[in-house]
Amino acid sequence: MNIALLTPGTGSYHCGVCMRDNSLAKELIRAGHRALLLPMYLPLTLDEEAASPGAPIFFGGVSTYLREKVPLFRRMPRWMDRLLSARWLLKLLAGRAAKTGGPELAEMTLSMLRGEAGNQAAELRQLVAWIGGAFDGAPPDAVWLSTALQAGLARSLREALKIPVLGFLQGEDSFLDGLGDRGPEVWALLSERMRDVDAWVAPSRYFAEQMAGRLQWDRAEMERRIRVIPNGIAVEDFDVESPRPREAPTIGFLARFVPNKGLGLLVEAFIALKKRNTIPGLRLRCAGSMTATDARYVDGLRRKLEMAGWASDVEFVPNVSREEKVRFLKTLDVFSVPATTSEAFGLYVIEALAAGVPVVQPKAWAFPEIVEGTGGGVLFLPADSADALADALENLLRVPARARATGMSGREAVRRSYSLRRMAAAFVELSATVVKKESAGALRES
Repeated sequence: MNIALLTPGTGSYHCGVCMRDNSLAKELIRAGHRALLLPMYLPLTLDEEAASPGAPIFFGGVSTYLREKVPLFRRMPRWMDRLLSARWLLKLLAGRAAKTGGPELAEMTLSMLRGEAGNQAAELRQLVAWIGGAFDGAPPDAVWLSTALQAGLARSLREALKIPVLGFLQGEDSFLDGLGDRGPEVWALLSERMRDVDAWVAPSRYFAEQMAGRLQWDRAEMERRIRVIPNGIAVEDFDVESPRPREAPTIGFLARFVPNKGLGLLVEAFIALKKRNTIPGLRLRCAGSMTATDARYVDGLRRKLEMAGWASDVEFVPNVSREEKVRFLKTLDVFSVPATTSEAFGLYVIEALAAGVPVVQPKAWAFPEIVEGTGGGVLFLPADSADALADALENLLRVPARARATGMSGREAVRRSYSLRRMAAAFVELSATVVKKESAGALRES
């Protein structure tokens, strides 16, 4: 199949969705398909080689913002749009801003969802025209949208190119909940525009039900419009030996250094464990994406650790590469990202399990589906309790043999159920089914 995948770039930090999309595009190419990964807004920041390194950036962040704020720029010439969408400029501004949410983005979100009727309609026409000739002068067999927030693109793509559009669901609820008073208006428009897409894919049953409820879709509509296909990873990348013998019991964290990933909660649990002194020599290692804003948050955690007297037992390793990430995971005895807000999946959980590291996660969000399905860890309640997290970590760490066995159980389950190849094959099968359905419908109409 020929597939175009549209994904929002971040420009300045690693994004799990971007990395998932890039890995998926590379796997499609490996399997013999033709895939183009097309960034929107900002350049992609990845931990591996880009699947489509020469692809243009659509809806460049600067020009999109100017079109939203200044009516005159909605008629800007193409040469100016290209200038404002230069990769070096977008990357520079992204590094300074790194803004990914907040009430001030509500109007732009609404405008993007309005699609052909929004303030970025000119950019949408450019996108449709480019995709229409992306594969040797012809359109792709299907377009995949990386997030429901791109649903405003679907109607124009389907009507102009006569091809199906499919979309991923992942994390939209958290973003939309940050839009303030305009949130209900955005949810209502999102519900309408998501019906322009042929099929949506959620990475977990939890998130399919979560989104359906927020969109006010009943059970029948949810089952008709949303499929569940879990995220996958290149499991073979984690088949490396541990880089060094473990000198002390070590807890690990791997996610963006932000409060809603539970980094502060994990630090509190670590301090509680050090006070108990039941795990001699215990250490905490934290790796993940970090922007300048995130660095200030981490500085606050460092000060808390210094006041408690255990700063020297904690290490923060920001913005690791793919190889560094795998080596990092191999240094851990137990892993936890105790997210405090809705998580549609949690790619970091299956990455830790792929490395043979047992996990400790809140009994909330999508985590029970993964942890209970793999047998690779334990769940704790209350989900926001540092003491409950400390108890669960302690129970695993006090019996190293059981912890290792739990990690290996999770590793084997991830290899069976969460491989990138399995995920890509499921997406291709769904796309082919939709293409056949669309073709049959077109024949009946003719």
